[in-house]
Amino acid sequence: MKPKHADDEASFERGSGNVFADLGLENSDELLAKADLAHVINAGFRARGWTQAQAAERAGLTQPEVSRIGRMKTDGFSQERLQSVLRRLGMDVEITIHRRENGGIGTLKVRELV
Repeated sequence: MKPKHADDEASFERGSGNVFADLGLENSDELLAKADLAHVINAGFRARGWTQAQAAERAGLTQPEVSRIGRMKTDGFSQERLQSVLRRLGMDVEITIHRRENGGIGTLKVRELV
């Protein structure tokens, strides 16, 4: 381990709020939306105390799919499918569209209302 010196300064860069954009990945808004949906799904499974097998049966998934969502591996899942899982868990999914005043490309966001 390298010793710290008084003149060593830690540096950091504030993130944008979207780790996928910070990593320079294409479709970063879509990737973040899917991660947010998976997070809410996982919270729903945990709140109910379900095993992966129980969650799969109730959510219309296979046990390996529940495991993948639990590990936040959303590749292979469409946003629509993740939304369908939320609906099976008794949650409403609402899509709101706003026109950007300054034009340009719009954003995609997931907000959980409690």
